[in-house]
Amino acid sequence: MGLAKKAMVLFWMMAVCEVSMGSVYKVGDSAGWTTVGNVDYNKWASTKNFLVGDIIIFEYHKQFHNVMQVSRSDFHSCNATAPIATYSTGNDSITIRWPGHYFFICGFPGHCLAEQKVDIRVLRASHPSASPSVSPSAAPYESEPAASPIGLITPNPSENSAPSLLSSNWSLSSKFGLSIVIVLASYISGFVY
Repeated sequence: MGLAKKAMVLFWMMAVCEVSMGSVYKVGDSAGWTTVGNVDYNKWASTKNFLVGDIIIFEYHKQFHNVMQVSRSDFHSCNATAPIATYSTGNDSITIRWPGHYFFICGFPGHCLAEQKVDIRVLRASHPSASPSVSPSAAPYESEPAASPIGLITPNPSENSAPSLLSSNWSLSSKFGLSIVIVLASYISGFVY
């Protein structure tokens, strides 16, 4: 009976670790953020379930592309003259802070018109370790975020560091490592008590 209890606690702790970390999404998957290959970014986004706390990574050649967060109307008209935020490192890691729609385009001439744009729809549900739930005064789910990138989508401190594939793999390995630590701690505590 004691072993069954320990196993149940162990599995519960591992489950908590797994769901407490946001997912990492590389925009366009292996293609990245580009005009080459006719990537359908909105089709790509429609296959994902973005949640508050997730990380969106834009990987691209900074000599040829950038990433601009824009309003809904600027997204549809491909207007890059008044972006909410501009990212240009070639490896931009953006943490989603609130539910709603986030509109991104490439600001290089002609790229948005060539469909280098994506509407990231973030669901209301969040990972347990993400920011507290949205207050009633926050924007409703269907609306676009306010015209300020601060607090809505913020670059990760590591945006100028290792390539995003390493960031993605690090996230996966950190989950595994944390699970191993919990398993060992549970196992050792079982022998101590």
